[in-house]
Amino acid sequence: MKKLLPILLLTCVFAACENDINEVNRLFSTNETQVETATGVELLYSDSAILKLRIVSPKLIRHLDKKNPYQEFPDGLTVEFFSPDGQNVTGRMTAKYAERYDNDSRFIVQDSVVWTGSAGERLETEELTWEEENDKVHTTKFVVVRRPDEIIYGHGFESNQKFTKWKIRAIEGRIKAGDMTRELRN
Repeated sequence: MKKLLPILLLTCVFAACENDINEVNRLFSTNETQVETATGVELLYSDSAILKLRIVSPKLIRHLDKKNPYQEFPDGLTVEFFSPDGQNVTGRMTAKYAERYDNDSRFIVQDSVVWTGSAGERLETEELTWEEENDKVHTTKFVVVRRPDEIIYGHGFESNQKFTKWKIRAIEGRIKAGDMTRELRN
């Protein structure tokens, strides 16, 4: 009987370790296992060891969907763009919400979007799409562009990410040209 007791105890222990797959599935939903969350995030993007941009956000959620993975910045972000030598900040974008789609390297930023360029231009809008690979920034929403001597309003905007070549659609506003100020309306 003394020899049988340890074998009986081991059998009970191993039988108790069996996992019911339904119980495991109840503990972890499919959504929980396809999401990664990080706080206090700083992402650095470089090319040939030269810093190109820096993204800072209080929270990042990575959705690991196999067909369309994306990153969500639910508490906003700040993006800093660097000069070709990677030494100086040449532009900055802030927004209260953003998503970045991995498959097409596209950011959609929303809610109080502000984009500033190196020449002092400042774009304000509620939504902006930034296509990283195409070096293109655009929106169909209402925009305000502030420059040192003028404010331009419009519906629709397109630019390169350095904010050096841009155009506004359906433009209106006040532009100072020399000593004269003129009204613009489309």
